[in-house]
Amino acid sequence: MFTVSLNMNTIATSKMDSIVEAICFFPPMMLIFLRSFFSIGRKSPHRVSFFLSNSPTSNHIYLSCFNDGSQFLTCITSFLCFLRCPFSTKASFEKFGEVFDRQSMCEIVREGRWEDNRIAALFDTALAPIWVSRILVGLKEEPILALKFFKWAKRRIGFRHTTESYCLLAHILFCSRMYIDAHDILKDLITSTRVFPGCDTFDVLWSTRNVCIPGYGVFDTFFSVLVELGMLEEASECFLRMKSFKVRPKVRSCNYLLQRLSKTGNGELSRKFFNDMVAAGVAASVFTYNIMIDYMCKEGDVKTARILFQQMKGMGVTPDIVTYNTLIDGHGKHGELDTSISIFEEMKATGCDPDVITYNALINCFCKYERMPEAFNILHEMKESGLKPNIVTYSTFIDAFCKEGMMQEAIKFFMDMRRIGLLPNEFTYTSLIDANCKLGNLADAIKLVKEMLQAGVELNVVTCTALVDGLCEEGRIEEAGEVFRAMLKAEIAPNQQIFTALVHGYIKARKMENAIDILKEMKGRNIEPDLFMYGTIIWGLCNEGKVDEAVVLFSEMKACGIEANHVVYTTLMDAYFKEGKATPALNLVQEMQDVGISPTVVTYCVLIDGLCKLGLVKEAVNHFRSITDIGLQPNVVVYTSLIDGLCKNNCMEKARELFDEMLNKGMLPDKTAFTSLIDGNLKHGNIQEALDLQKRMAETGVDLDVVAYTSLIWGLCKCNQVEAARHLLSEMVSKGMLPDKVVYGSLVRMYYELGNVDEALELQNEMVEKGLVSDINSHSVPNIQT
Repeated sequence: MFTVSLNMNTIATSKMDSIVEAICFFPPMMLIFLRSFFSIGRKSPHRVSFFLSNSPTSNHIYLSCFNDGSQFLTCITSFLCFLRCPFSTKASFEKFGEVFDRQSMCEIVREGRWEDNRIAALFDTALAPIWVSRILVGLKEEPILALKFFKWAKRRIGFRHTTESYCLLAHILFCSRMYIDAHDILKDLITSTRVFPGCDTFDVLWSTRNVCIPGYGVFDTFFSVLVELGMLEEASECFLRMKSFKVRPKVRSCNYLLQRLSKTGNGELSRKFFNDMVAAGVAASVFTYNIMIDYMCKEGDVKTARILFQQMKGMGVTPDIVTYNTLIDGHGKHGELDTSISIFEEMKATGCDPDVITYNALINCFCKYERMPEAFNILHEMKESGLKPNIVTYSTFIDAFCKEGMMQEAIKFFMDMRRIGLLPNEFTYTSLIDANCKLGNLADAIKLVKEMLQAGVELNVVTCTALVDGLCEEGRIEEAGEVFRAMLKAEIAPNQQIFTALVHGYIKARKMENAIDILKEMKGRNIEPDLFMYGTIIWGLCNEGKVDEAVVLFSEMKACGIEANHVVYTTLMDAYFKEGKATPALNLVQEMQDVGISPTVVTYCVLIDGLCKLGLVKEAVNHFRSITDIGLQPNVVVYTSLIDGLCKNNCMEKARELFDEMLNKGMLPDKTAFTSLIDGNLKHGNIQEALDLQKRMAETGVDLDVVAYTSLIWGLCKCNQVEAARHLLSEMVSKGMLPDKVVYGSLVRMYYELGNVDEALELQNEMVEKGLVSDINSHSVPNIQT
């Protein structure tokens, strides 16, 4: 045990000085001590400092905040020691000469006598951290030894440095220009806490600043360490503390924080810090403005970027090539190409020579907005200035040509770039592969993939997606699946687009189970399906009549927080109507309105057609009349659906009125509208009206289709107008339309009924020739006597 003997005379002579110091330091120190003692409102590491909490958790108070009685004693003695010898301008360790022989301890450290009983005894008491701090101060003129002692003490089992020890050493090292070591000590201090040390650490660093010749560079280092560790909000708070003490960090450190903030996408925090930085008197450099201008351009706020550009020039900061390139690219990507050219001209006028990046930015923007002539002019100017196009230049042109479907030009550029020694990259190959897939040139696309792999260029998810999508569109779903599996084997992470392409391909191939499996795998990889994905699968299920499964998926989609749109609702309505279920279909219409989704004209078309086919004509008419109430106007398809429904439900008068209403509105009826009315009139024996409609069709340029011809021939036969029916049959055949058995059967029946057996047999032979029946006997001949 380290023993001390107190010289009572010395204590008596210094009593008054101690009382004065206690009066000066007691109130603020007591407050700090109490805050540490009760661990209120701060999270901090275990330490014996009165500056910071000793508790591992800030919720435990009083004695529970100490691991044992020694920690409690340490906190008390730490506070008392500070009263006697605070790290302030007037601090003096000489008063403790009787208690602690600093000189002998420093000598032990210099000689590396770590096993000496005198220094070992220091670590057997709760006051060890206090003695360590005193030794560090004693070694302030020998920073290398101070650091050596600090590291040795840190390795002692059961010992932990206080924040004061870290801060003292940081000051000592920084004053000795051991900047890297000072940086590492502060970084160790912050990371060892595992939580934000808060402003308390800054307070300790500030209160120990006079241990050496006062300097403020260490505060800049502390600020930089916070930024380096990604503690951006804490760094911002530290900046404000420094500002309140009239200590400014270096502009380089501020730029570092500003850059990190901009990369997080927190625009508000970036702007705030930039304004705080300028207000604090930190002279913004060209790098400062470049960071802010780049961020604003990427956020699409080119107006603010221009304001900053003008501001920097007003502050006497000269824009550099990065500034101009950023503004040119930012304005160009947002379609402000004229502004980009204006900045480009200003750039050249100020003597700032454009580089390859400048020209590539302009070329990319002109290509993006399909202004290829201007892009070629920029390319020409680029070459005239002595700059050589690089892989980005060529790839940009190739991509633009591919998107325009100009494959010959794209291949020419592709060959030219290789001829001059430029090797295509994954972006170049992907553009060509994607274009070939979309044009159906799968053989060329696969050839490019093989060439890409042989050249050592790795496939990426975009390339694989393009290939999978192309194979799916061609119906080669098995090959698409192989590409997908190969991609997974190569550890290329799939994205939502490739899953969507596969689902679309499986649905197109009528393999719904595979599509559902892809959906499950997608969710298993924590890739959330979007509305398009859910909508596509719901459509596929409905198309196969699996309405119940579609409804389950619809519910799952809504449970995931994805709001359905009118397309999904309309798809489900149509499926319900096709199953003859009007009630759930009408419920969906009501649900759409309840959630604020307005039905479209297509929705009403499905609704009216479905109701009519189920014989609910009155309800269909009511819904038709309500279309205008929500601001929609029925189109030809809606009118046609209702006209067809009215005709099939023997409401001919209302069908005619609706037909006339459509004409009065200037709408041209389509084939379906004419055919529905023709068929309805013929079924009601209104032959002349049906023929008038046929004539009107011809006058308006609407050709009869198979359905219209079939209706007319069947109707004329029913009314014993066989010759007119036979004429229409010949006309139908001459137009390349193949009559079916219903058309031939109607005429054959009539010929037999009229006793014209030869004509009947002739038609039956035609039926055999056209493959409608295998032989004449296979077509039943009606009994003319019945």
